[in-house]
Amino acid sequence: MKIHLFGASGSGVTTLGKRLAETLHSTYFDSDYYYWEPSEPPFTIRRNPEIRNRMVKESLANHSHWILGGSVISWGEEWLSAFDLAVFLWLPHALRMQRLKDREFIRYGEVIYSDPTRNKQYNDFIAWAAGYDDQNARGRTLLAHETWIQKLTCPILELRGDLTVAEREQKVLEQLNYLSEKSK
Repeated sequence: MKIHLFGASGSGVTTLGKRLAETLHSTYFDSDYYYWEPSEPPFTIRRNPEIRNRMVKESLANHSHWILGGSVISWGEEWLSAFDLAVFLWLPHALRMQRLKDREFIRYGEVIYSDPTRNKQYNDFIAWAAGYDDQNARGRTLLAHETWIQKLTCPILELRGDLTVAEREQKVLEQLNYLSEKSK
């Protein structure tokens, strides 16, 4: 099974992906690993798209079952038919933004407030993430994801709202069961 999880930053894609990988005895791949080059501070140097695409394809080719988390909507047309199931996660804006702020503080600590360069990076990231729900924003937005959903060739499971990780996992497992039974 080839599963794609995606949604806004802070929507729980990585958390659910790792949980499902454990439950399904599968491998979880995070698109951020391919999108960003290793750097300090992290997430500041974008990888060349040709190298990124080659890397992710090579990684996935080594596995018959995998979970790819993160947005790949601008990575090429081949992704429209690469999955057996796509799962879209959405959280209410205020909750998602609070989770992101909490996560950034846990990851990096006071430096995101005390160091001017890191503070700017933090504020730019939060502003970018806040724009996800803005209908007029460009790039990785709710509208872009909803448009992409319409183009995917696989079944789509949309999980909208403040569900627990266990509830989300259960819904994905139910969908996988349904797809398995349907294919018999």
